[in-house]
Amino acid sequence: MKKGLSKIAMALFAAGLAFNVSAADIKVAVASDATSLDPQEQLSGQTLEMSHLVFDPLVRYSQDMQFEPRLAEKFERIDNNTVRFFLRKGVKFHSGNDFTADDVVWTMTRMKSSVDYKAIFEPITEVKKIDDHTVDFITAKPFPLVLQTATYFFPMDTKFYAGKTDAGKDKAEIVKNGSSFASTNVSGTGPFTVKFREQGVKLDYARNANYWDKASKGNVDNLTVVPIKEDATRVAALLGGDVDVIYPVAPNDLERVKNGKDTQLVTLPGTRIIIIELNQNTNPALKDKRVRQAINYAINQVGIVEKINKGFGTPAGQLSPQGYVGHNDTLTPQYDVAKAKALMKEAGYEQGFKLSFISPAARYVNDVKIAQAVSAMLAKINIKVDLKTMPVAQYWPEFDKCAADMQLIGWHSDTEDSANLFEFLTFTKDAKTGMGQYNCAGNANTDVDNLVMQANTETDPAKRAEMLKKAEALLIEDAAYVPLHWENVAYGAKKNVDIKQVANAMVFPYLGDLVVTK
Repeated sequence: MKKGLSKIAMALFAAGLAFNVSAADIKVAVASDATSLDPQEQLSGQTLEMSHLVFDPLVRYSQDMQFEPRLAEKFERIDNNTVRFFLRKGVKFHSGNDFTADDVVWTMTRMKSSVDYKAIFEPITEVKKIDDHTVDFITAKPFPLVLQTATYFFPMDTKFYAGKTDAGKDKAEIVKNGSSFASTNVSGTGPFTVKFREQGVKLDYARNANYWDKASKGNVDNLTVVPIKEDATRVAALLGGDVDVIYPVAPNDLERVKNGKDTQLVTLPGTRIIIIELNQNTNPALKDKRVRQAINYAINQVGIVEKINKGFGTPAGQLSPQGYVGHNDTLTPQYDVAKAKALMKEAGYEQGFKLSFISPAARYVNDVKIAQAVSAMLAKINIKVDLKTMPVAQYWPEFDKCAADMQLIGWHSDTEDSANLFEFLTFTKDAKTGMGQYNCAGNANTDVDNLVMQANTETDPAKRAEMLKKAEALLIEDAAYVPLHWENVAYGAKKNVDIKQVANAMVFPYLGDLVVTK
């Protein structure tokens, strides 16, 4: 090891990262990495980030949230129940196999078996092959969000994932939080191929020389993504020149990155909601709506944003952010400790009780500090919190068990629409349809479920908005969860990296289009 290297540099050197690289070879530091190479295993930002690098969606969002053609070069609505996608010709997977309509049909069938993704695509009852490069997405009822769901549809290589492994396992099986062929082997159509991966250490990508998108100006030949969970360490790596891009940038570090001699800061308003789920199945006290309401009143959303996140975020009183069709202007943060204490007394819990609480570490901005602050706030109404924080790789398996009384989670709507928030976070849990997959509150409000289902077939925007606004109000009255805030988004990069052109509010930048100058 060279004498005089910084601790950050030494750590990156140990991970196999070179320092003297060309302008088209970059290193990106993130808070946490993808848990798998299977694009249908885990519905998370890290998986989507990986999917946009290695695979391609049918369509994707532009920076101004318009639909941009990708593997589907154009699309059109045939009737109320049918959207036709015209697929690009001449596209090849990394394996060399041709991309055709058969891959789209096969991928949808597999998608329907994914516990995380099937709820998104539940309204799509059939994908019909018209010819080798044309498919129809067909719904049983009018469905206004077909294009939104298509942004989460990454066609997979049918031939590559067909057959059995040497161990006799189905190559196409989806094993959540486990080992499978698809979780460790990949063939996509995307701008990068995977060279090397060590979970939690680094993921090396190489430019796909046969990438179909010849219009892309992206010039990154080799991309290394390295997880650095500590905010300060991530920033130090950027300021010290050891990495080229970091995200997210923590609120405490915004000015340091902005004022850095060789760095730039890019910020965007965000729509990811951070909430705490209150598990009615693990603690008898949480079955009482008054107790759940008291917890909501005891938590100071404004204080969390101002003091912990330094104003970098928006305090929330509901799931839907401003601009979403379901955003209800009447719902604002309810912080009122006196009212919280009164509700606890009314419910017979004036002396308090104990709650278990789990939170990821370094998944969301200041997640550990926020969880600690919430625990301190609840102590004021005599609730003693047993808080456990853990890295993302360990957190999601624990979250899926729904074993804790309180669980912190963030959610960015997959469709940039309010309904998706309800479908995954509050809908009555249904293993068959995938609805409520991330509802660990045990909440089951059929009135809300019905409103969401009606909204999903309502093509009148005004009527649909009223349905979703009513759903928001019912959930807050029921105290199904505690809304905290919507995160803002911040990227840091060296000045020769044009991160601004590929950054987006979804926090999975399109690095295949990234341009690095000398």
